[in-house]
Amino acid sequence: MFLSVQLSCYPLADDYKPPIRALIERLEKSGLEIYPGRMSTEMFGEYDEVMRVLSDTMKWSFEEYGKSVFVAKIMEGDRRPRP
Repeated sequence: MFLSVQLSCYPLADDYKPPIRALIERLEKSGLEIYPGRMSTEMFGEYDEVMRVLSDTMKWSFEEYGKSVFVAKIMEGDRRPRP
């Protein structure tokens, strides 16, 4: 099953940009199809892999940077941008 995910991360820190940049870099190294945007990052891939990457990345973020709020919209199906 293919998933389309829109993920936003809101670090609860004054210097919020470094954690967001690090999160996007980590997602880009995951092997999933990733499209960073100004307000959220879109992720696309097979269900098990997407959910594993989401879980691992959020845990890593909490351990590395502390408190953050994550908002995810998860949809079954392929909503990748088309050229």
